[in-house]
Amino acid sequence: MSDIALSIPQARTARPRSPATVLRIIQTTCIFIIALVIVSPLLLLVVASLKDDRFQILADMGSFRAFWVSNPTLSNYAEVGHLSGELAFGRYLINSLIILVTTVCSGLIVNSMAAFVLAWGSFKGRAVILSIVIALYVIPQESIIMPLVIMVSRAGMTDTFAVQIVPWVASPLYIFLFYQFFAQLPKELLEAAEIDGASFFRAYRSIFLPLSLPALATVSILMGIETWNQYLWPILVTQTDYARPIAVAIATFFGQDSIYWDRAMAASVLMMIPILGLYLAFQRWFVSSFIGSAVKG
Repeated sequence: MSDIALSIPQARTARPRSPATVLRIIQTTCIFIIALVIVSPLLLLVVASLKDDRFQILADMGSFRAFWVSNPTLSNYAEVGHLSGELAFGRYLINSLIILVTTVCSGLIVNSMAAFVLAWGSFKGRAVILSIVIALYVIPQESIIMPLVIMVSRAGMTDTFAVQIVPWVASPLYIFLFYQFFAQLPKELLEAAEIDGASFFRAYRSIFLPLSLPALATVSILMGIETWNQYLWPILVTQTDYARPIAVAIATFFGQDSIYWDRAMAASVLMMIPILGLYLAFQRWFVSSFIGSAVKG
């Protein structure tokens, strides 16, 4: 009998979890909760855009039914995707894409060239100009909105694409970001280019600009988000649908007696897709620029 009792394996006692394991569980739980808080509004937006009853959208708010759609439909996207008519959000989306691409591409060239001159130019007063550029960043855009409106009105630029692009191409913030990157690169690169007979602009275009891919990605994302979310300036300088961006057009849904939540949600999803695609395209270089790997080239 005793032999049988000895053959029965004794139950293993549970080991207490180490403090590192407990800390890892807490961190994972916190990250999951934060991610859920961030993603849940986006999920609600997408789900609501697939519902064809605007009253049902309001009825589902405040419950878990807001995150579920039984009969999904793309009719809302079809209604707001027209290029003409009352709900010409396809036209507004194209306008926003034109403004976004032109502003970002022009801004990358202008701001990087200005920063390169401030970092490696041979003229006197570079430190003074850099100080002025940094000081200009402190001035809020809202304080210069009205003078700019008067200037563009007298120049006859209102209700055009140019009035939404030209004033925001150069930015003190992005000049300073490029300046920080160029100033960290070794001076020997410029000296070697000069020995090989390259001009100052050739050194910028062929050597320094290809090395600044993380800085270009960072500025592209930040400038793209800023341009895409512009609301106050476009609403002041556009009067017709010719150059009106989608951010201003979506606001028209909420100025009516009846708010069409289903169409507003679909238009909001359409507005979100391009800027999300821009971030995903440059995400790798955007992250690397913040962890300091940009100096490695």
